[in-house]
Amino acid sequence: MSQILTPEPLTAEAFAPFGTVIEARFEASYLINEGRTRRFHALAATDPGADGEIVLSVFRGTPWPSPVTIRMLERHPLASQAFVPMERHPWLVVVAEAPNAAACRCFLVRGDQGVQIARGVWHHPLLVLQPLQDFLVADRSGPGNNLEEVFFPDGEAAVLAPV
Repeated sequence: MSQILTPEPLTAEAFAPFGTVIEARFEASYLINEGRTRRFHALAATDPGADGEIVLSVFRGTPWPSPVTIRMLERHPLASQAFVPMERHPWLVVVAEAPNAAACRCFLVRGDQGVQIARGVWHHPLLVLQPLQDFLVADRSGPGNNLEEVFFPDGEAAVLAPV
């Protein structure tokens, strides 16, 4: 049984159960460097968990085969994970309150937005719409298993509606 997932616009309110929207909002900014740079301060607070450290990586994504069929989810029980696009292209994020197809929600993320997925939140791996797209990722490095994956039973899936 497949469920159709229609991407919804990413807003801070809609994404709140899953994490934080990262975007440069003027009201959260101020000038530095003799007025030549605008700092958008503290857009998200990365949670590296106990004994972890925050590392920055670049993830280079390519599109999944169409139609995109969600057959698994993953989560990181020890730390949060932030994704910020390095090019201004829209992309998708699929998150869920439980590790099953019926619980999945899909958000259409503008190219000037990123997300920080909270510790322990189920999500699908990176979903890009361009042939190639880079992301700056703030992630955890350290001891312990920080990856859990759940594959849905045969016949259970969520299929993304065309964007």
